[in-house]
Amino acid sequence: MLMFPSYVLLAQQALVLPKMQVYKTTETIVLDGELNERAWTAVPPSSPFYQYFPADTSLAKAQTEVWMTYNDQFIYIAAKMHHPNSQDYVSTSLRRDYRGEQNDGFTVVFDTFSDNTNAYQFGVNPYGVQREGLIANGGISPGDLDLAWDNVWFAEAKIYEDYWVAELAIPFKTLRFKEGGDTWNTNFYRLDSYFTERSTWAPIPRNYSIISLAFMGQIIWDKPLGKPGSNMAVIPFTAGGWSQNYLAGTDAVSNLSAGGDAKLAVGPALNLDLTYYPDLSQVEVEPQVTNLDRGEMCFPERRQ
Repeated sequence: MLMFPSYVLLAQQALVLPKMQVYKTTETIVLDGELNERAWTAVPPSSPFYQYFPADTSLAKAQTEVWMTYNDQFIYIAAKMHHPNSQDYVSTSLRRDYRGEQNDGFTVVFDTFSDNTNAYQFGVNPYGVQREGLIANGGISPGDLDLAWDNVWFAEAKIYEDYWVAELAIPFKTLRFKEGGDTWNTNFYRLDSYFTERSTWAPIPRNYSIISLAFMGQIIWDKPLGKPGSNMAVIPFTAGGWSQNYLAGTDAVSNLSAGGDAKLAVGPALNLDLTYYPDLSQVEVEPQVTNLDRGEMCFPERRQ
């Protein structure tokens, strides 16, 4: 008899997961941190955000409003992060792909295949610093977020007296998704240092990771999406050297090498990676880690 009410509660929680209708726009969206385009003023914002930390039973103290629109090339997201008073926001690093729960920031998560297993993450802090990554394994733990994934997208942020604004433009060809789909699983979350609060659009219980894909809202496109479009990235390099032994009196010796990496999106779930004579000397070094247990250490792949 104790099991029955729990199932009822789970069913009720599933019913209240938020949804957002997304409409196409013909208006030119300028990323300037100012919400003066008609696409942001003509439609109501998202439903309220729920607190994830320190408690998960109430609405967030620092509320966030989100709008979405799109055109043939970009998905546009605008977010207004309310704040009780003007203050310096916390950012431990201005480097791209910053990480840390103590930072102020806004993040969007797109589960484009609605499988609750894999997703894209895009975030920005009040100073306009960007971060993007891939979520795997359903986002069960923070380790399922890989910030080594980089792609081309755009964002701007602006700080006001009692709130800050972020505008994001994500190219459709940056993402992989099914042609003809009309819904994506989506969530937004915010980190606020003033209240030491973490909040989400779709409520997530505290015993789950904040990047968990088990609790997602849904965006509904006004019409089925077309093909994601081809996406190809080419990273070439050249390296040269010159040497001469003056003591031996030998002639100077020079050398020149060239190569590069290429990535081509073949289909919605297939990428082709090509490498010719890679310059591995440019690969970022692995972090220094002291291992005091009996388990093996796993390091992320830092090559292109």
